[in-house]
Amino acid sequence: MKDFMRDEPGAPKVVDRSTFQAELDALRVREKAHTKEGDAIAAARRRLPMVEVDGATPLIGEHGPVTLLDVFEGRRLLIAYYFMWHPGHPAPEQCEGCTWVTSQVRELSYIHSREVTYATFCKGPYEESARYRDFMGWEMPWYSAQDSLDTLLVGRRVSMMYIVCYLRQGSNVFETYWTTMRGVEAMDNSYRLLDLTVYGRQETWEDSPTGWPQRFEGKQNTRTDGRPTAQWSRLKAGHSDDLGTGRR
Repeated sequence: MKDFMRDEPGAPKVVDRSTFQAELDALRVREKAHTKEGDAIAAARRRLPMVEVDGATPLIGEHGPVTLLDVFEGRRLLIAYYFMWHPGHPAPEQCEGCTWVTSQVRELSYIHSREVTYATFCKGPYEESARYRDFMGWEMPWYSAQDSLDTLLVGRRVSMMYIVCYLRQGSNVFETYWTTMRGVEAMDNSYRLLDLTVYGRQETWEDSPTGWPQRFEGKQNTRTDGRPTAQWSRLKAGHSDDLGTGRR
């Protein structure tokens, strides 16, 4: 009989229940400290100064031209995710990282109950990017910010993904916070859950014991068989990935 154990990755040592619980209790002290530090950082974030931005900055939405002020939908706060885009490229070539995080933003009622609007600001043209949104089954408000990126992201690299937070006071709009790179993991729950498992995210940068699976690196973290991973379930369900660009 084949020795299947040879194909098994490394695993933690086996101990009795009391030893396991003692080790977990020790880790829990660090977890609680981490949570409290996160609360303290959030408190400091709430005390940051803010900078005014032009509420008349134009975007394109479902019904045509709108302004940044319109995007608030009458609420006091706005969270905007800046979605990277490759104009004219087919769906498989669109940003796997943006697809990864955006696919996990679904139920917005809890955000709305705090008088916060969530919206996607795509860096590409509205028509083809909205087709991508529909293909992926996303329902959040979607806008093209293509012609206003230099204004909205002043002083920052346009070719990156961002979360930017805004406050509206009457007709005046202020930017209160922004983050990029791993900061956008605030939108994610998959990796947060994977972090709880013994093998973690299985990515090459992680500090894992020898023998632990670490199969993913670079773009392959969120791309499978030539596509952003979340696209496969949409194709299986029969949804078209035609973005109207003439390329499939």
